[in-house]
Amino acid sequence: ASFLQGFLISASNPKVILFYAAFLPTFMDLSQLSARGILLAAVLTFIALMVGLLAVIFGAAVVRAKLKSPSAQRRLNWFSGGIMMGAGVYLAVH
Repeated sequence: ASFLQGFLISASNPKVILFYAAFLPTFMDLSQLSARGILLAAVLTFIALMVGLLAVIFGAAVVRAKLKSPSAQRRLNWFSGGIMMGAGVYLAVH
């Protein structure tokens, strides 16, 4: 259910729709597209979105497992704090 929800959110995102509307004409002559070509483009788009979502899912699972330890959380806090302090120093100087 979560997988389908993620796909539907991605597929119905107006930015994604605009991207494909601007991107596809550079590679396909849309006036010459048949029903079979439209179906093929839709299937390939679906596969690409699924691969992308699966990569995010597996990547998040790996990162979650690695960040569960207290030492990893401590390092993350130090790193994040360092970035915040660096940003503060940058803003103060400029």
